[in-house]
Amino acid sequence: MLYAHEVVLNELAQGIKPLAEGVAWFEGLSEGDRREVLSTLVLFCGQARAVEGDVPESIARSGIRPTHTPAVMLTKWRFGMAALPAHELTKSFRLLVALFGIADTRRRKLWCAGGCAHEWHNLPGPRRGAR
Repeated sequence: MLYAHEVVLNELAQGIKPLAEGVAWFEGLSEGDRREVLSTLVLFCGQARAVEGDVPESIARSGIRPTHTPAVMLTKWRFGMAALPAHELTKSFRLLVALFGIADTRRRKLWCAGGCAHEWHNLPGPRRGAR
């Protein structure tokens, strides 16, 4: 059984929900919850087998500048975004959702193409903008 925030993160990664909706949801959370969501996203990126080669596309998709702290961290393959100052959390969220989306799309194509029993890959709703 997936927790509500896990469903939201997977819906964003799969393009079921638009990023703008995800950002609004994220910004509505307490600062502590936002930090926990970022930690969960880092875990999900690892589980989806994100690779350093995904970083440039993640930065481009996220809409943040390559010079922003979370992007610089990711280019150095550092994932401590949850510890950044509060004003960096939304940028970190956008970036990690993009990275998760890229890695999870590849994972679904390579290992789940014929269908799978992963609860997070069988969410209801159309895949809008999935890449």
